[in-house]
Amino acid sequence: MVYKEPLLKRILDVALSVLMLGMAMPVVLPISMAIKLEDGGPVFYRQKRWGRNGTRFGVYKFRTMAPDAERKFGITQAQENDTRTTRIGRLLRAMGLDELPQIINILNGDMSFVGPRSLAVGEALTDINGRRVNYEEIRGFWDRLEARPGLTGLATVLIPKDSPPRRKFKYDLFYLRKYTLCLDLHLIALSFWISFRGRWESRGQKY
Repeated sequence: MVYKEPLLKRILDVALSVLMLGMAMPVVLPISMAIKLEDGGPVFYRQKRWGRNGTRFGVYKFRTMAPDAERKFGITQAQENDTRTTRIGRLLRAMGLDELPQIINILNGDMSFVGPRSLAVGEALTDINGRRVNYEEIRGFWDRLEARPGLTGLATVLIPKDSPPRRKFKYDLFYLRKYTLCLDLHLIALSFWISFRGRWESRGQKY
């Protein structure tokens, strides 16, 4: 498939990211202090992500896991009741506040507010046979990279977090085929509603 990003989508990203940066400033310091006070570890977590057309870019997130989690367990997505997640981290993840620093990536053009979920370079999962599989090996992975990765998206909002990657990728590709500005606005509104209710860790269930 060939996806061409509409100009209006980029205009919406820039306008909304500038607005949200201003709104986020009052909560950055309290979040940073809470993370630091809990275990003394770093406030931010840096990660390489897959970008548009297979490029790579760096993102910062508020750290939600124990400082040594990646060294011990590798790069894997957090699961429900994940023992690696800190108490502050669970709250941040439920409200989506750990993602706030990525607004800078949207403003820079690395990401969009809506699009396929940005995945970490080197991230893998364990299949039913116990084999470690990189996301790049899964059908649909490269097709979804025709678009900028999104802070939220169709799969992010509509299906459970622990859904198989292939199912998530089908939602991503459906989004790219059916994109409209109204769809983006609808998904952004739903994302704010999920954040307000603190339901990101149970998304895909009734809002």
